[in-house]
Amino acid sequence: MAEIIQERIEDRLPELEQLERIGLFSHAEIKAIIKKASDLEYKIQRRALFKEDFINYVQYEINLLELIQRRRTRIGYSFKKDEIENSIVHRVQGVFRRASAKWKDDVQLWLSYVVFCKKWAGKAQLSKVFSAMLAIHSNKPALWIMAAKWEMEDRLSSESARQLFLRALCFHPECPKLYQEYFRMELMHAEKLRKEKQEFEKAKMDVETLDYPEEILKGELARIIYKNSLSMIKGAEFHVSLLSIAQLFDFAKDLQREIYDDLQALHTDDPLTWDYVARRELEIESQPGEEQPTTKQSKAVEVGRKEERCCAVYEEAVESLPTEAMWKCYINFCLERFAKKTSSQFLREKRLERTMVAFRKAHELRLLPEFQYKQWIELLLRHDFFKEALEVVVAGTELFRDSVTMWQMKLRVLIDTKSPDIAMVVEEAFVHLKPQVCLPLWISWAEWSEGAQSQEDTEAIFKKAILAVTGADSVTLKDKYVDWAYRSGGYKKARAVFKSLQESRPFSVDFFRKIIQFEKEQESCKMANLREYYERALREFGSVDSDLWMDYIKEELNHPLGRPENCGQIYWRAMKMLQGESAEAFVAKHAMHQAGHLKENCCLVARGYLLRPDLLWYAFVVENMERTGKCGEENKSIQMDLYFRSFTHSFIH
Repeated sequence: MAEIIQERIEDRLPELEQLERIGLFSHAEIKAIIKKASDLEYKIQRRALFKEDFINYVQYEINLLELIQRRRTRIGYSFKKDEIENSIVHRVQGVFRRASAKWKDDVQLWLSYVVFCKKWAGKAQLSKVFSAMLAIHSNKPALWIMAAKWEMEDRLSSESARQLFLRALCFHPECPKLYQEYFRMELMHAEKLRKEKQEFEKAKMDVETLDYPEEILKGELARIIYKNSLSMIKGAEFHVSLLSIAQLFDFAKDLQREIYDDLQALHTDDPLTWDYVARRELEIESQPGEEQPTTKQSKAVEVGRKEERCCAVYEEAVESLPTEAMWKCYINFCLERFAKKTSSQFLREKRLERTMVAFRKAHELRLLPEFQYKQWIELLLRHDFFKEALEVVVAGTELFRDSVTMWQMKLRVLIDTKSPDIAMVVEEAFVHLKPQVCLPLWISWAEWSEGAQSQEDTEAIFKKAILAVTGADSVTLKDKYVDWAYRSGGYKKARAVFKSLQESRPFSVDFFRKIIQFEKEQESCKMANLREYYERALREFGSVDSDLWMDYIKEELNHPLGRPENCGQIYWRAMKMLQGESAEAFVAKHAMHQAGHLKENCCLVARGYLLRPDLLWYAFVVENMERTGKCGEENKSIQMDLYFRSFTHSFIH
């Protein structure tokens, strides 16, 4: 293996000599490149191969290429590229070929190869890469589309792109995306030929001798693809997608008309067809003979007319196709138009009225889904239609008794209307809802009670909620309970609530952090209380949260009544409890903290404490281990041994 690596290093020498001779790199840099290249070569030539080694090799060579490019720009030297850059590019291609042969199934590796060739290699080489990739990954339509797009846009080869699409359709005869992109490609090809022909005609050249078939110029190939796709793929959505593509090309008016007529004929019972036909009315411009609107008012009137035509189509649609999906399309259109900004008061009022009418009709037919009831109620509340909002929300909760969203909306309407029946409605909701979905309702009820009722009533609600809501959902409730207690009764109340909940698992880390923060905000912050809170938090999260341990150590160091001598014991406990990445993260944070606070430890003497040489010594040891990469989980015992040695050393001295 050594002979092979030596030979490969010697193959680099001509390019490295050129780099040094023309002044792009110094002699020391060349030696560093050779050393790094040797290390990388050993890794990709050994018996047990790893993909990461090949990736690192390629990345190093790409970085070298970019550095060469920047230095060429800086000194203004652009010669000897064949001897330098091309040699590196060929070498990287060889590494990519080996890696892609070894790990054929790794699509990301192939795509990296493609990206490299696009930037550094020639078009012929990239074409070979695409062929090799598609031979292995023929089951991925996106790769076929990528290759065909490159042939069409970069190589300007419509024929090659067409062949790729035809081969792809043999493997994926029912893939809508392939048909869409193939259809688009043929229209782009026809447009390109039309522009070429126009340029030749402007130059007064004889175009009759050139090959510009009239059928292709009209998009006949695209029409054939469209017809073939209809036999393979059904559904209005695909039909509409092809029509949207065809509308991007002005010369394909006949094709657009044909697709539009087929859409109406083949998919009359599909809401998407009616939705498309209705929205198309917005795009229809005024007739050439008609006077174009000029003022803001006349433009608003014209927009209103277009929207009226759209709604007429929707009205016809819901008559012939009275389904929930059709009404959903109609209402979504009305909401979209209502959300459009306009300075015309007339247009705003017309849109609001139209939206309300659509909601009411769908509601009467019982064809309104749950989320649209919510949209309707929110719209009514936004415009202060409280009476109708109450009627709608009552009807919604009757239809969707098991929906917590509808009960929440009912509670919101009752709160906005200052109804006295809020508690009764909430109790009724709990009868119909499963306990595990009631959390949002409890929170809304408690938030309302905080502003409208006494503290005793609000606390009673929280206590009922804690008993009713169990499992992970109760975590949020406990956090809000502690927050409310602090807002309403101060620290004493919050501590009492914390005491009452401290054995009611599960908890969140924030639950403990809140009470710790509340304690620290007090004028007489008691270290004993902080220790209690940290100990309880670590009992729950000490095996996964390294930040808690670090905060505990910092508290002992920084609090006026803290005991810095406890830090060693806390560190020892943390190393026993934390596992894996959490332990490594803790060691790193602790080392950084100790290294950054050596001066602070020295200042402890001025505050009346003994100097902590054990901490200073240990900080140095851990920081050195972290810097040299020896701070993994397997070295915990070594670290602990070092700590106790440092402690013994400080005790003796």
